Amino acid sequence: MTAQRPNRAIGRALDSIGAWVLSAVLLVWTLLPIYNIIRVSMQEKEEVLSTSVFPVAPSPHAFSVVFRQAFWLLETFWNQMGNSFYIGIIVALLTLAIGSLTSFTIGRMRIRNGWMLTNAALLTYVIPMSFLAIPFYGIMGKYGLTNNPIAVIAVEVTFATPYAIFIFQQYSASIPFELDEAARIDGASPPQIFFRIYLPLMAPALVAIGTYALLLSWNEYLYAFLLLSGGKVVTVPVALGKFLVGDEAPWNYLMAAAIIYAIPPLLIYYGVRRKMSGGLTMGGVKG
Repeated sequence: MTAQRPNRAIGRALDSIGAWVLSAVLLVWTLLPIYNIIRVSMQEKEEVLSTSVFPVAPSPHAFSVVFRQAFWLLETFWNQMGNSFYIGIIVALLTLAIGSLTSFTIGRMRIRNGWMLTNAALLTYVIPMSFLAIPFYGIMGKYGLTNNPIAVIAVEVTFATPYAIFIFQQYSASIPFELDEAARIDGASPPQIFFRIYLPLMAPALVAIGTYALLLSWNEYLYAFLLLSGGKVVTVPVALGKFLVGDEAPWNYLMAAAIIYAIPPLLIYYGVRRKMSGGLTMGGVKG
């Protein structure tokens, strides 16, 4: 027994050391690209391709150029940022409206075979988004919606709504039906139950899905590139892609613009992360 105790202690120590080493490797692997983005954004154009690990003469000049739109590829940067906000907010609102109304109709109004609609919506994820790019482009072109933010909004809502319906359906199962029945006895109509009982109790799930839909559209590149060909309707991801068309890309301006573009979703995520995690975890448990 006495010989086994040191062996167990050594085994636990080795396990602890291994866990720390693995954690350190994963941390470096995760933070190294972020550090490289910040390093490049703090350098001048001539220093970007240097082999130095640290910036030789760090400067916020690139951020100043982005804020002042003082480079020809950044002349409409804030307008593009506004386009991204507009598309993201509309996508989030439409996803919440369609998802909540559908889940309320299926779950709370007890429509017969409503579960088939939920499962059919989830089946849309069997086909990857990239496979549908050409069909969607053809449909939008047929209706004259190319180079129109409505086209990207329609596509993003199409992809975000099935997941929203599923999460809302699962989350609403935790809300007692007795509340609906009591409201009906008091004379409440279905719209009153939806707005005064259902939506307030679904707040964590609404925050989670709204954030998910907003970030989905915020990071969209493929459909924004296909459907927003140019002009004043281009979003930031598409505009940043144009930095790489030339022989000599201004990497410091590109990285600075990317950092600025990443700040809003970071603030949104960390502002609602507790409610977001609560909505998603509750949506995975019935009862």
